[in-house]
Amino acid sequence: MRNKVLTAISVMMLFVPWTILPLRSFDWALKSPAAEIMIYSYAAFMIFSGIFSILSFTKGRVKSKLMQVCVVINSIYAVGAIGLIAMSFTTLMSR
Repeated sequence: MRNKVLTAISVMMLFVPWTILPLRSFDWALKSPAAEIMIYSYAAFMIFSGIFSILSFTKGRVKSKLMQVCVVINSIYAVGAIGLIAMSFTTLMSR
């Protein structure tokens, strides 16, 4: 039962980063403070979901094919989010 719960959580985490697209259609979401907060929040979530999926796969011993797909995709999200934070950090440091 625990394996199914961890897999379901990882699958739901796959789709959350895509919810930024409808939010970015609003004018308030494109202005500086709100946009930065949204981007950093989504990046933090993507890093968390990558770590959660990897730990569920390795420590939780959830070895299903669906979980393998979740680990790969959430890991790609996490690496992209780390890159995004690194790029924004270097931009802030150069000011």
